[in-house]
Amino acid sequence: MACRLADSGFYFTGPHQGRVRRSRIASQCFHGICHVKWGILPKGGRRHQFLSHHRGTRIVQAVAVPVQPPTVDSAEQRKHLAKSYGFTQIGEPLPENVTLKDIIDTLPKKVFEIDDVKAWKSVLISVTSYALGIFMISKAPWYLLPLAWAWTGTAVTGFFVIGHDCAHKSFSRNKLVEDIVGTLAFLPLIYPYEPWRFKHDRHHAKTNMLSEDTAWHPVWREEFDSSPALRKAIIFGYGPFRPWMSIAHWLIWHFDLRKFRPSEVKRVKISLACVFAFITIGWPLIIYKTGVMGWIKFWLMPWLGYHFWMSTFTMVHHTAPHIPFKSSDEWNAAQSQLNGTVHCNYPHWIEILCHDINVHIPHHVSPRIPSYNLRAAHRSIQENWGKYLNEATWNWRLMKTIMTMCHVYSGSSTSLAVKDDLINDLPKTSPVSNSYLYMADCVCLGCFSSSLHFSSSTENCLFLATCWPAV
Repeated sequence: MACRLADSGFYFTGPHQGRVRRSRIASQCFHGICHVKWGILPKGGRRHQFLSHHRGTRIVQAVAVPVQPPTVDSAEQRKHLAKSYGFTQIGEPLPENVTLKDIIDTLPKKVFEIDDVKAWKSVLISVTSYALGIFMISKAPWYLLPLAWAWTGTAVTGFFVIGHDCAHKSFSRNKLVEDIVGTLAFLPLIYPYEPWRFKHDRHHAKTNMLSEDTAWHPVWREEFDSSPALRKAIIFGYGPFRPWMSIAHWLIWHFDLRKFRPSEVKRVKISLACVFAFITIGWPLIIYKTGVMGWIKFWLMPWLGYHFWMSTFTMVHHTAPHIPFKSSDEWNAAQSQLNGTVHCNYPHWIEILCHDINVHIPHHVSPRIPSYNLRAAHRSIQENWGKYLNEATWNWRLMKTIMTMCHVYSGSSTSLAVKDDLINDLPKTSPVSNSYLYMADCVCLGCFSSSLHFSSSTENCLFLATCWPAV
């Protein structure tokens, strides 16, 4: 590891702040990672045109990590990163000589088998739970409506997973049945089935490929710096608004015919016609029966709940800081699908309503595995490839890691970058040889968090500074 920090020469300074005595800094270093905690920030102080002080005690953490996604070569470092990021395990790097076929060949043949009874049982679960949710909304007093919306939004996410199986040809042996069921399952979500299927196939073919992945990829540095307005949109879109960013993805990727091949356009038009028919007929009927407020209660709020899960599943599965996005000439299918996909456990009722879509690693190893066989496939993968898996249980630290670390790609690496648009003109980190790191005062990001993230890469290192309220 080329990045080393000497405790005797590691200082924090700010625009109007002198160097801090070394005695106030306590460091804890691992191979490739250095955590520095600083107990007290100054109170009061002059307000700057773009910064303000917070009164009281604050804890400052500085982390030095490689510009390439953090190396996880040692068990000690993987354990430390897992605890820091909210994971239960961060897997070892998969050897370059392992192919995706090698992994698929270790799976039991039965996990690929389609079972019509289990498939239609999934439909029954989703329809019943959604109907129950609508009933709860109709009967719940106003203060219980958020709970009813949470249930109904999660239940309607099950519709998406059923359509998702249809798109992967793992729902039925009859492909016409799959097309019909998939289209109908997507209608309450006003999601065009065929456009989504075409783009989602590309996501599986190009998972974690830098520019080609259609689900998510890092922001390019040039794009991040192109304009203050875009910078602000990226910061908030990849931060506090990220659990609903799938709405933007839905709008951008699925309604523009120019984004599809000529051979795909006919099927895309059919799906779009179905969606617009649902909007034209379904929405007026809902409003006619229940009024505009009824439309908000019975359709819009569950729909937003669905997008919360759509966004959350996507970002948890693929966007942890240690998971790299690579250019097409460096990309490795086995590493991206097994090593670059996260398995996350959620509360059991969510997993039931969402048909185990969170058991995501086997789904990326082979999309032909039906949702009801994902757990059996995952157990097999754990037995044969367990040390390479990234696994987590859904928790606040995991979400904070994903939503407060902005992924910006510059040149040859994915990095973490400036977290607040109010600090565009902050001084950059000095080279390591100068032995100090500039750090501005804390900036409050509204009700989302009191945090400041900025970075600057040296030859081999990236620095991330974060300020959180003391707890």
